[in-house]
Amino acid sequence: MKVIGITGPTGAGKTTALMEFEKLGGAVIDCDAVYHELLQNNVALQNELYRRFGTLTDEQGVFDRKKLGAVVFRDPAALADLNAIVTPHIGRAVAQTLEGVRAAGKTAAAVDGITIIESGLAALCDTTVAVVAPVDERVRRICLREGISEEYARTRVAAQKTEDWFRANCEHTLVNDCRETRQFAQRARDLFERILNDG
Repeated sequence: MKVIGITGPTGAGKTTALMEFEKLGGAVIDCDAVYHELLQNNVALQNELYRRFGTLTDEQGVFDRKKLGAVVFRDPAALADLNAIVTPHIGRAVAQTLEGVRAAGKTAAAVDGITIIESGLAALCDTTVAVVAPVDERVRRICLREGISEEYARTRVAAQKTEDWFRANCEHTLVNDCRETRQFAQRARDLFERILNDG
């Protein structure tokens, strides 16, 4: 089974690219979804987070991601601690999911995550693809998608790694500077077909 790591900054078009990957028969593992599932259901992880950050439950005793976000969003040291706690759990969960995909007979899988390089998840992949797009276009997409102000969207974009960083740390780059979604979808499909057919 060929495993492709898909990464890149927010608003670049990873979702569109991954839809094309699925059309080619590949399975997609979304690291954000894995993370959210772990936060809600992994008691060992929750206990580690409570020890570091205090009580993070709502009135019903359910783990409250917003409380955690409020703690780490503006504190780089707290965010670094969060990543150090969470990353090993995500790595184990993704590896386990890949084994399940392999056992199910899939011939290709994509691991989708904004931090797969820094977290070490790229080690589970045969190759990596950076999905990038012009900053102004990314800001426009984020505003439309999430209903936030341009100022807030630009703050989020500025907080992430640059396009150059993603290009330098991935083996392939998929540039989303297309006027129409279908053009970019075809570009993504072409790249995935080349990767999947290469050996």
